[in-house]
Amino acid sequence: MASDTDPRLQKAVLYSVFVRNHTPEGTFRAVIPDLPRIRALGTDIIWLMPIHPIGLIRRKGSLGSPYAISDYRTVNPEYGSLNDLKALIDAIHEQGMRCIIDVVYNHTSPDSVLFREHPEFFYRKPDGMPGNRIADWTDIIDLDYAHDGLRDYQTDTLLYWADLVDGFRCDVASLVPASFWERARSEISAKKPGFIWLAESSHLSFSIAVRRRGFYAAADSDLFRVFDMEYEYDIREVLERYLSGRTMLSNWLDMLNFQEFAYPKGYNKMRFLENHDLPRIASLVTDELSLRNFTAMLYFLKGAVLLYAGQEKAIRRRPDLFDRDPIDWSGGNDLSPLLVSLGNMRKSHLDPDDLFFAEGDDVSEIAVCQRDSRRTRKIGVFSLRGRSGDIRVNAPDGSYTNLIDQTRIRVASGHLHCSGTPVIFTIPQP
Repeated sequence: MASDTDPRLQKAVLYSVFVRNHTPEGTFRAVIPDLPRIRALGTDIIWLMPIHPIGLIRRKGSLGSPYAISDYRTVNPEYGSLNDLKALIDAIHEQGMRCIIDVVYNHTSPDSVLFREHPEFFYRKPDGMPGNRIADWTDIIDLDYAHDGLRDYQTDTLLYWADLVDGFRCDVASLVPASFWERARSEISAKKPGFIWLAESSHLSFSIAVRRRGFYAAADSDLFRVFDMEYEYDIREVLERYLSGRTMLSNWLDMLNFQEFAYPKGYNKMRFLENHDLPRIASLVTDELSLRNFTAMLYFLKGAVLLYAGQEKAIRRRPDLFDRDPIDWSGGNDLSPLLVSLGNMRKSHLDPDDLFFAEGDDVSEIAVCQRDSRRTRKIGVFSLRGRSGDIRVNAPDGSYTNLIDQTRIRVASGHLHCSGTPVIFTIPQP
């Protein structure tokens, strides 16, 4: 792990905001009135998806992807001015939250300022033309970090934004050399201790495909030397197969256990059920009780938690990334009270140095997760299909309080009767 990673980030709740679609206005300042509500969910960190201008050439949709950036050193005028962004950041800080912004350093738009001024900084296809290594990313061209000048430019840009924000979420971080991120972190840490570094590490199948084509893709273990947190994409595809009925619950739980012993002490996998690249979880888990169980288990896993704006309302429609598509905040089932309760549970009862273990029943599809520290054992029982059943738990017989809703539960003969609602309880360690 990075030597100065803050273990308290293990308990952090992040909230992702796509400015264009968060409000009808789609501006920096329009987000400000919603900050108290976001903070009340238990949010510690707001992640602003890319804030920079979007290229015009080969745009996808009418407004283009926010990840096809034309200028790293200015803000998208459609969202407002730099002063408007500063006002939003100040308001985030006033609410007691920190702010991180997207860093998209694998590529730019084809008409970027950087390409115009330094075409030598870009990857070239066999025919000598600028292009990208991933065929379906047609609206961008890739950078080439073999150039020291590019590394200087990008580091200087990060130092500029570090004066304003509290951290970076680094897009497809595994495709950018880890040596670059190490240098950038070192220089920023000297200037701003406690800065947050979140890596969008890659799906396992994606990394394999990139490497098979002869290109660089950093391993998650390499990224942990630099980053405080990284995506859980290494096992995400197993969860997706479970959600679609193509594998058993135990396979996903085995992968969670694998992470616990494969990564260094203090590892922080950011947990999520959805993000801007994935379907809404409520569109995949349509049963309300099952969704509550998945959500509760999300908060019980080790690592920071990510909420994608609208998830708290169980919205099923994913906002369009390439066109104007404001979130319909009136729809869905409001999970906000559950998120508040789970956030309080995380901060009060879960410890960064917990030892995690999961097991489950493939018939009832009830997962039992355990987190042990020197002080307490924490047990979570999650009926991921909303079914009732008796499940074995590693707890003495007796009566306990469900920390989610404060109801009483009972363990008898080493078993807990699960009614279908999620349960989390604690046991003092001897």
